[in-house]
Amino acid sequence: MFKKSLTQLVGAPIVAAGVLLLAGCASMGAAKPEDAVKQRAEMYWKARAAGQVDKAYELTTPSYRKLRTLDQFKMQFGTGAAIRGVSVVKVDCEPEKCAVRTKVDASPALMGVSVGTIATHLDEIWLLEDGQWWRYQDI
Repeated sequence: MFKKSLTQLVGAPIVAAGVLLLAGCASMGAAKPEDAVKQRAEMYWKARAAGQVDKAYELTTPSYRKLRTLDQFKMQFGTGAAIRGVSVVKVDCEPEKCAVRTKVDASPALMGVSVGTIATHLDEIWLLEDGQWWRYQDI
């Protein structure tokens, strides 16, 4: 007769369960593109709101940063309306491109005029490049 030890009988199911558990944990770590882009878009706008233009610049595509310096980016985006609040409303992704809609609450800088806070929605594109998502910026 064929005899198996208790370890052999119990060990196989435990090993199988362990493999399934590890596979489940690994798939949980793989974020959906929408989640990753939402997080990076929020980082971009929080940096802009805090006046940390250099941090916002670091989230633009590497190809943009090859063509435009931080100083050029600051001249384009460094001043103007004071951003009071930001929320990413919607993220729709394709394999290498995401469309993001962001709600921005801002107080425009108008000399001698107080218009309060104005809410607007902005549409932006995020591109997958070298395994990372980057905000696309027109040149």
